[in-house]
Amino acid sequence: MNNSIKRSTGLLVIEVVNSNPNGDPDRESDPRQRPNGLGEISPVSFKRKLRDLVEDEGNVFNAVCEKLGLTKENYKILESRSRVRGTVIAEMGDNIKDFDQEKFLKSPFVKRYWDGRLFGNTFLEEGGNKGYIKTGVAQFAMGLSVAPILIQRHTNTNKAGVEEGKTQGMAPLAYRVVEHGVYCMPFYINPSHAHKSGCTQKDVDLLTVLIPYAYDHTRSAIRPDVRIRHAWYMEHQDPLGSCADWKLIDALTPKRNGNDPMQPSTSWSDYEIPDTLPTDLKKKVSFDDLMENI
Repeated sequence: MNNSIKRSTGLLVIEVVNSNPNGDPDRESDPRQRPNGLGEISPVSFKRKLRDLVEDEGNVFNAVCEKLGLTKENYKILESRSRVRGTVIAEMGDNIKDFDQEKFLKSPFVKRYWDGRLFGNTFLEEGGNKGYIKTGVAQFAMGLSVAPILIQRHTNTNKAGVEEGKTQGMAPLAYRVVEHGVYCMPFYINPSHAHKSGCTQKDVDLLTVLIPYAYDHTRSAIRPDVRIRHAWYMEHQDPLGSCADWKLIDALTPKRNGNDPMQPSTSWSDYEIPDTLPTDLKKKVSFDDLMENI
């Protein structure tokens, strides 16, 4: 176990306003939704935004590198949109055939890719590569809305014609957004995997500094207003865990006001929002809202 990394529990409280926080390719990019009406934000979707902030090397990443004293060459992205699996295998050379954990941790491959060290990777699973870490130190769970969501679907129009003989272009029902919703996404820092992936405290520090910017600096036309209202971050005093993760998550999860908790919301005021932990839990962890650090 890497004792320099503290076991931690986190919870993102995300408000969605007239936006699609995560489209479902199996449903024509409808906002993800369960049969009971609850909305979803996948862990892959959220981690993609963090990866994009690092890979783009824009204003956020440049400022964070300066703040944390990071060397950009050690913070590249393994799960790049353009990554070809064969090039990753080639980077490993002979070590890919005869796995040696000590050599692996000292390799340029480990030192180069931030997301591989932090989140783990699925690139090196073929053949005899069973020693390579696939599970990372940081894991995000599925984000679920507290109450069911309402989805609006409208046709997009384009003044310029995109089809021959037509003066106007239309994309029927292409604009699909959640009217309003509050989602909760737990995440966890587990140092038990650090000795396999090469993850360091600086890798975790970069994660916690990037989280508040994940949506504000990756806006799109279909996702203009997604707000991280709270990014609760709790470091355990005991390296094995000071208390059960679910107790911390439950204590900070918003609750729908009113007589019918399964009624879709229309505003932030429709929820009872915890702003601290109960005394018995608060004394077991250090407690912080990452959104207050920006």
